[in-house]
Amino acid sequence: MSQNVGQFLARRAYRDPRLEATYEPSSGRRFTYAELNERSDKIANALVDLGVAKGDRVGLLLMNGAEFVESFFGAGKIGAVNVPLNWRLVPDELEFILTDSGCTALMFSAEFAEAAAELRQRGTTPIEHWIQLEGEPADGVLSYDEILAAGSSEPASSDAQGSDMLFIMYTSGTTGLPKGVIHTHDTVMWALLTISATSDFRKGDRFLNSLPMFHVGALSPVLGCVYGGVSMSILKAFDPTLSWQVIKDEQITTSLMVPAMLQFMAATFNPEEHDVSSLRWVMSGAAPVPVSLINTYLAMDIEIQQVYGLTETGGPACLIMADDAVNKAGSTGKAFYFTEVRVVDEDGNDCAPGEPGEVLVKGPHIMEGYWNRPDATAEAIVDGWLHTGDIATMDDEGFVTIVDRVKDMLISGGENVYPAEIENVLLSNDKVADAGVIGIPSDKWGESPLAVIVRKDDGLEADELLAYCKGKLAPFKTIKAVEFVDEIPRNPSGKILKRELREQFNYNAPE
Repeated sequence: MSQNVGQFLARRAYRDPRLEATYEPSSGRRFTYAELNERSDKIANALVDLGVAKGDRVGLLLMNGAEFVESFFGAGKIGAVNVPLNWRLVPDELEFILTDSGCTALMFSAEFAEAAAELRQRGTTPIEHWIQLEGEPADGVLSYDEILAAGSSEPASSDAQGSDMLFIMYTSGTTGLPKGVIHTHDTVMWALLTISATSDFRKGDRFLNSLPMFHVGALSPVLGCVYGGVSMSILKAFDPTLSWQVIKDEQITTSLMVPAMLQFMAATFNPEEHDVSSLRWVMSGAAPVPVSLINTYLAMDIEIQQVYGLTETGGPACLIMADDAVNKAGSTGKAFYFTEVRVVDEDGNDCAPGEPGEVLVKGPHIMEGYWNRPDATAEAIVDGWLHTGDIATMDDEGFVTIVDRVKDMLISGGENVYPAEIENVLLSNDKVADAGVIGIPSDKWGESPLAVIVRKDDGLEADELLAYCKGKLAPFKTIKAVEFVDEIPRNPSGKILKRELREQFNYNAPE
């Protein structure tokens, strides 16, 4: 039976109206599910009053908070399509996504008023309605709080369901241009079902979220909390000291953090001040969790459950549970309940246990495809199997261990960074003849970008390149070091031999 995921919030409010839905340490605000659902109906009806209809795209440039949750579900209720936006992006990057997706409305936090003003001044996006949360909106910009107050609290609904789009989430591509991953009400519902059937979420749990909700890794658990009747403590941005305090005060039972966050948390842990007795486990993804870090948390009696997934899978692919986290340390576990995973060789044959190959994922939660990119969709999904490009091994029990990443992608502080995007910017400098970007170890971020440059102008210096990239790329994509070479190694087809570069420049990034 097809469902409208937006209505999941209404169903939870009906079942558990007095259950706390969200708590924001930054503001002290608490909303029950009944209150959050009413706010969601009001923002949904306000969007309808503005003319937003089924299928229209609504951009969410919002910091973590109740407004993100209520807006996401509100747009879903009326059949609009959410476009969560990475608020670390610069206006040039946002402009491309807003234009490519065809967003006609944009909700943005006051922190991004300057970026929104620049986009409005350019006049190149299809946005008709600019809606600002908090602060004093400029002329022509609507106030989120005012339209929320004016919106009807009548239950919002539409005939959107099943294969209708629920959200488009952009992920950087190896060509340098982001691709919009399409998820429908059906694919999201199946993602929630497979998460619920596999993970140790329980009704009445208290979940701490400090990852940005524009990532599927944070969005899927948030949606899962509504589906499962879990209360959320939502940090506006990650703060390790505040996180320990919230865990203690709110009796947090579960959380999700990338390895870099776990490192920061471990560095600030004080057993005399921090009570972690309520915390059963922390799920961690985006990059392999070092075994030493798993052991650090085990010493605190906290289980680290490593998860593997992609935007294209709606989040879930593999998960390791507590029973196996120690004896299979380093593995990301087995496929989720409604998910199939294979590791195959170059000919598409299943690899022998322990033999590295490409990870393929199949399940009803796999993306519908890439927005307006049928060629890329056909390349990524073959016979129902998503070709991830990630390299892994699978043992004879089905446990998957990731050993390399798709097309030389690097992960910095939990953010996916694609070298081709940075290389395109570097190559636009007329003093650069050739460029290659690799990831080098970073004590702070896990990995940071290093630019390997062939100069066209011998006078080009590293500082000049760093200044050139500023404003053209989000800060987390900024190169941390530059190496000048006479030639960048390439194979016969012209592909940069990144492995050779990594072997040649094997040092930690400057902080």
